[in-house]
Amino acid sequence: MRDNFEVKVEFLVARLREDETAASALKPGKNVDVARLQARVLADVEMKRKLLGWMYEPQEKVGDWGNSFWSGIAARTVTEQWMKLRQPVIEELVLAYADHPDFPPEWLPIEDEVPVRTQSRVGRES
Repeated sequence: MRDNFEVKVEFLVARLREDETAASALKPGKNVDVARLQARVLADVEMKRKLLGWMYEPQEKVGDWGNSFWSGIAARTVTEQWMKLRQPVIEELVLAYADHPDFPPEWLPIEDEVPVRTQSRVGRES
């Protein structure tokens, strides 16, 4: 996956809006399962929005460090490392929408690049 982080964020934000709109339009009535699903989807959307906010938080805070030569170097180092860490997060989040008509096929992982998932405590893939 070698595409622009910001484009993927924009794609994800649009999908979250769609999910929120669809879930909000549900009229569960007396159907408890529909009400639970609606609540779960809305909570999932909110959590992903918070996660996106956290992805930008260090970058915003580092902007205040640039007052001296050494703090400027530290700020750049922190920002570079943070950007490396957040890239796989957005890639995993957008993969949930691989069946969406606007999902670019080049965002699909190449077979050899897919990380091997670790075994969870109960012996299932995680």
